[in-house]
Amino acid sequence: MKKPITSPLTPEALEKEILESFAGIAETIGYSPLHGKIIGILLFNEKPISLSHLAKETGYSPSMISLSLDFLEVMGVVKKIKKPGDRKLYVQMEGDLLDILRRAIVMKAKRGITNTLKEFEEYKHHADGMRPEEKKRIIRMITILEKEMQRLNYYITLLSEIKLP
Repeated sequence: MKKPITSPLTPEALEKEILESFAGIAETIGYSPLHGKIIGILLFNEKPISLSHLAKETGYSPSMISLSLDFLEVMGVVKKIKKPGDRKLYVQMEGDLLDILRRAIVMKAKRGITNTLKEFEEYKHHADGMRPEEKKRIIRMITILEKEMQRLNYYITLLSEIKLP
């Protein structure tokens, strides 16, 4: 948790703090802090922003910005734009931020659940070589955890189907 700010901030320092908050949110849901900063900058600006401007604002290299933009574009968060007569690449927000966050959380959770269930299958195979009482205990534990993962998957699916107002 960040320390509370006790003295007045310059507009630049306050903007930096806000971008750090966006970076923290992105990190909390398992994404790069850079993704959060890019989203924050795009929300501050109502017009498309150049890749070079994003690099300057975030302090990251243009190549890192480009990689992050590719990912955010696939996620449906941003849209890349080319302006006639201009060689620069521009980016703008695409869609609703809350919906984007919901989709990101759902996607991460679904991937985690799928990976965990695969691991449980592997653990069952490892239990095959154990003594019968140990195997029974391990299989029982895995079965309980599988049911909980399936329950979680059900609720994540419900979350994925929610239409935001």
